[in-house]
Amino acid sequence: MVNGLSLTAVEDVFPVAGSFTISRGSRTEIRVVTVTVSDGSHMGCGECVPYARYGETVDGVMEAILGVANDLREGLDRHGLQSRLGPGAARNALDCAFWDLEAKRARKPVWQLAGLSSPKPIETAFTLSLGTRESMREAAAKNADRPLLKVKLGTDNDLGRIEAVRAGAPNSRIIVDANEGWTVEQYLALAPTLVRLGVALVEQPLPAGQDEALRTIARILPVCADESCHDRASLGHLKGKYDAINIKLDKTGGLTEALLMRDAAVASGFDIMVGCMLGTSLAMAPAFFVAQGAGFADLDGPLLLAADRASPIRYEGSMMHMPEPALWG
Repeated sequence: MVNGLSLTAVEDVFPVAGSFTISRGSRTEIRVVTVTVSDGSHMGCGECVPYARYGETVDGVMEAILGVANDLREGLDRHGLQSRLGPGAARNALDCAFWDLEAKRARKPVWQLAGLSSPKPIETAFTLSLGTRESMREAAAKNADRPLLKVKLGTDNDLGRIEAVRAGAPNSRIIVDANEGWTVEQYLALAPTLVRLGVALVEQPLPAGQDEALRTIARILPVCADESCHDRASLGHLKGKYDAINIKLDKTGGLTEALLMRDAAVASGFDIMVGCMLGTSLAMAPAFFVAQGAGFADLDGPLLLAADRASPIRYEGSMMHMPEPALWG
């Protein structure tokens, strides 16, 4: 045994505040996997959210994580992990646990270990889940003081929904997420009116793998890749089709790849959004550092939950503050 690292992975369940609905369905709770890596003196933690859209399950992700337990005992480190597991939720939780462990051992914050500038609070979007025009207008009015609203769309009557949101929140910036629910014809029909209504960006209007048409149309409403975008290997086929990319650690497979992907995407001319699955403060903590300087941050997961981790991230309205070391990093 080289470094004596031990590993645990458990499923945790957190209730959603009410319910959260996108075009694929609704949920009233989230199931996350919490990973702990320990050397006996220090402990690092990470969280991932297995996502069925990418063929992931809680059981499958836990099996993948626990499958590297012997490798950790034999000396596998964060750098070796990048080739040991592919991008996805399992590697994300392990990678972030490694970063947290490194910070605890070094008694330095993650941002210093990563060679980043001193982080500042960031403004996050606040997500309005899919609903009726009336319910979405009410939700928008309730959050009309938030500078940036993200609106879930992707079904029929999306124009009516965004008009209702704008009526409820006349001064907020808006981004919309179609969750692969539109056709090219819908984008072309909706885009001019959405731009007139002050929508700044649409995430993933077309299904991943069926988005080639974006290369040949006038994208008057900027388009952000989400389901089409995972890690740096994704960037080549996104060029010319998308104006921005959404970096999520559960897709990149952790903070290590997310930081590299951000730099590569900026160098390729993409605008940057940093987003999240519906997770707790432990999942948002590493993403906070990736979101420094991003055009859009969408890290409101804890604001949509009825319960969170101990030592949660502090939000003041839509302002997200740096996580405390007691939580992560």
